[in-house]
Amino acid sequence: MSEIAGHPGATAVVNESYSFACMRCGHGWEQSYEIEHHVDGDGREFVQYVVDGRVVPSPLSRPACANCDHHVVRIMRPGRVAATRDADHRRHRTPAAGPVEAPAPAQPAAEPGAEHHWHLAGLLHVFQRKAS
Repeated sequence: MSEIAGHPGATAVVNESYSFACMRCGHGWEQSYEIEHHVDGDGREFVQYVVDGRVVPSPLSRPACANCDHHVVRIMRPGRVAATRDADHRRHRTPAAGPVEAPAPAQPAAEPGAEHHWHLAGLLHVFQRKAS
């Protein structure tokens, strides 16, 4: 049985990445894993998920949100969180610095030169009852 250098006991190593989104708080993150394939003493195959040299639980078994520790987490293909953040950043881009012109105040749609002043009595007439 041959071992992979840097992965004692591993017969194969596969790199996988996933995107995660918490359905409770909306937190999104991405994580890459080294999936090490091993064979135990009885000849049964098993895998270990490794992040930064540490063995971690499978992200497919019961993922937990890194923000609120909730377990209702959606697992997606890699790049989904980054793509959403990029799209959101483009949509909310801060305008370049420089002089800003204030918009002109809106003018009421009336005939030129004619002004109309509203009076409270004129507005309330729709609520008054007609005498029978």
